[in-house]
Amino acid sequence: MGVLSWLIEDGAANGTELSGLPVALATRYSDDEPGSPWTWALYLDAAASDPQRDALEAIFTGGFGGDALSHFPWAWKDSELVAVRPVEIDVDHTRRRQRLRIRDHISVRIRDRYAGVETVTCVIPGHDRAGEELVADELVVEDGSLAFSYRGVCGYGTTFDYSG
Repeated sequence: MGVLSWLIEDGAANGTELSGLPVALATRYSDDEPGSPWTWALYLDAAASDPQRDALEAIFTGGFGGDALSHFPWAWKDSELVAVRPVEIDVDHTRRRQRLRIRDHISVRIRDRYAGVETVTCVIPGHDRAGEELVADELVVEDGSLAFSYRGVCGYGTTFDYSG
């Protein structure tokens, strides 16, 4: 169970400008289930235009193909997309102080860098790039079948470079 967020620094899809737009996902999967299917919700910036939201939905669901089908396990594995929500996304990716708030649905607040020597990694996109193991002060999701809350769990911060 977890939350992923992106803030697109520079990008476009099929001529639609996407720079500056945030995107988030709430996810759940279990390696103990055959095929480890994903259940997930996609959150798109309510301030984005309809063409921008359509492009972001196509990118993050794998509908446009490209790197998404290599990097996004919810796009290439069995999965259930439970919602695509246009919402106000308040995100700050300031190093070691990251936060994400989606009113009535998600709150994530990073406390600091993880001080241990262990590396926590998985199939989540970005772990193939240099980044930082972090500690979440708060990770709360309240969105129907995706509802969980944790404190003191690991997080990960890095840059991404997708195309396709």
